[in-house]
Amino acid sequence: MTLRHTVVVILVLAGVGLQAICCLGLVVMRDTYDRLHYAAPGAFGALLIAVAVVVQESFSLVGNKALATAAVLLVTGPVLVHVIARTARTRDRGDARPRAAERIEIGER
Repeated sequence: MTLRHTVVVILVLAGVGLQAICCLGLVVMRDTYDRLHYAAPGAFGALLIAVAVVVQESFSLVGNKALATAAVLLVTGPVLVHVIARTARTRDRGDARPRAAERIEIGER
């Protein structure tokens, strides 16, 4: 077992473990807003798996595609979570903007 193989196994296990925790959090949480906290870190699991592919295959066509896929997931993940949060707030309250009672003035504590 070489050092490269050991690093790949550790990265894949970390990536799959992070994905499993995110999936478990999505199943266990009751509220939409609580579930969103577990949806966002899933892209980091994909990044760990993509780095494992690059370590195994080096910077080849396969490695570059893995990194590109991870980059797309890292960029679109937070955007998707934000859009879902705004949509859920609009559905619950009729408007995504905060109400007067929810506004916090600067300097107020």
